[in-house]
Amino acid sequence: MVLHNHKRPIYPSLPPMATAFLSSPKLPYDRFSGALPVPPVPSTHYRWRRRCLHPSPIKVASQPRIPSTPLAAPPGEFYQPFRPPPSPLPAKYRSLGLAERLDILRGRLGLWHEYGPLISSLSRDGFTPPTIEEITGISGVEQNSLSVAVQVRDSLLFSSFDPDLLAFFDAASGADLLYELRFLNASQRTAAARHVVEHQFDANEAQELARAIKDFPRRRGDDGWECFSADSPGDCLAYTDFRLSREWLAEADRLAVLEKAMEEVETEEARRRIKEEMDEGRKGGKEGEEMEKAARVSVPVVRLRYGEVAEATSVVLLPACRSTDGEEGMGAAPAWCKGEGEMGVVTADKEWRRWVVLPAWGPVAAVGKRGAGVVVEFGDGRLLPWRRERWGKDEAVLVVVDRMRVNVGREEEGYFLVGGGGEEGKELAVERGRKLLEMGKTQAIGALVLVVRPPKEEEDNQLADEDWD
Repeated sequence: MVLHNHKRPIYPSLPPMATAFLSSPKLPYDRFSGALPVPPVPSTHYRWRRRCLHPSPIKVASQPRIPSTPLAAPPGEFYQPFRPPPSPLPAKYRSLGLAERLDILRGRLGLWHEYGPLISSLSRDGFTPPTIEEITGISGVEQNSLSVAVQVRDSLLFSSFDPDLLAFFDAASGADLLYELRFLNASQRTAAARHVVEHQFDANEAQELARAIKDFPRRRGDDGWECFSADSPGDCLAYTDFRLSREWLAEADRLAVLEKAMEEVETEEARRRIKEEMDEGRKGGKEGEEMEKAARVSVPVVRLRYGEVAEATSVVLLPACRSTDGEEGMGAAPAWCKGEGEMGVVTADKEWRRWVVLPAWGPVAAVGKRGAGVVVEFGDGRLLPWRRERWGKDEAVLVVVDRMRVNVGREEEGYFLVGGGGEEGKELAVERGRKLLEMGKTQAIGALVLVVRPPKEEEDNQLADEDWD
């Protein structure tokens, strides 16, 4: 054993931890046998001493070296620096200054799809639509139409559309035609544009065609829908007329619409379905005559849409009562109610707690103008005299009644509001005039002019006129 610094013995054959452990004066050590006690777990103080006596070398993270030469491009490819996107302007307009571009728009020099992109370039330069209108005389609506029509035309250029047919839209009205196709996807737009060229459609007809194509997928499940093809613009347009033909009252008008659909249809299966509908309408006999006669006097049925009252340009305010109130409740309602003065302030002959606001549809506006209208709420629409199997389910309805039309004899085929309904005979009910005459009644509370169904999220089929019993 060798002593260093006259303080700490050093044991060259022992590891550092054991040396530090034996150097402590509190630890016993058998100098004769050389036995070492089991060292305890190093404490925090010991770890701190070890870090101080034996510091770990500092590792410096290796920095990636920048190659002295640029990486080689893959074989067959070349390095291409960033290039701005190509200008949407035609080549002959790209070198023109701002004043020259404004002169072209002011004089409408060239074709509409050539100077149309100038409007978008001016917008990117900070010009607002009112400023462009003030300088060039092109209104904001026409600016939007030109800009959108240019984009639609460009989409046709990149599609499978025949370039020879594209010249049809070079006329001044071509922008209006292509603008109506803006909501269609690429395939629908190509087919619709080809149909417009083949049939020489104007802007209104192009709008009807685009709406028919857009609306056709939403009518899945409707009667006759599966017989028409979504890939055929003519079938989509014909199905719209096929569906709307059932809303006409007179059979002659209905057949006229079906004949128009027959001219527009393109597939054989759809043509067969329209022909079947026309044959059913042409059936003679007493049953057909009675149905046609009843259709002329049937009451229109309308389903109210969400937000329709708020979006209406004019509305009508009418007093309302429940069918369970009976004749007494109907008699307590205001006898007249109408708007007066330039502001249309609604006045009534008495106070009332229940009112309803409806859009100023034709029948409702006529009743509201005379001041004789009242609305009756039926909790179950199946109480009205129409085919219950077509109604489907329990649904509340509003019935608009004209209290000035009370003579049943003058309108034998009409529908009237009478008392004596319900299980106890104290509620209001709706009956046909012919049935009332058979019962010996010649006077009624009023005649029905409109039935309003409540709004709902999904669309459904409206009741046809022949559904009235």
